[in-house]
Amino acid sequence: MFAKRLKQLRKTRKLSMQEVAEAVGVAKSTYAGYESGYRQPTLENTQLIARKLHTTSDYLIGLTDNPDPVEMTSNAREILNQHQLHWDGVLLEEQDLELVRMLLERVVRNRMSSGAEEPESE
Repeated sequence: MFAKRLKQLRKTRKLSMQEVAEAVGVAKSTYAGYESGYRQPTLENTQLIARKLHTTSDYLIGLTDNPDPVEMTSNAREILNQHQLHWDGVLLEEQDLELVRMLLERVVRNRMSSGAEEPESE
């Protein structure tokens, strides 16, 4: 699976074997071995390849089927609207999350009324 995904994604990203090999710091023949399945890259090289191909190591090794990395959000509202949130392993129930949402909304309203900071547009 790794070799197949590696080759397919490299072609999708319109990169040559040489370009990826240079980004990883290996010979083109070594990289070709990764795509043929004859060789296996180190963990460090897998991460470098993933970075060059704008994907994740998880995709390359088959832990996910999504080749496009999910961008993490820093928007608290979006985070609190996710399901299955926990605090150090303790699952937060919807009523817990609603209390946190209310508290954060109050903090933001107070900050906006004091003129301390303008909210960022989405």
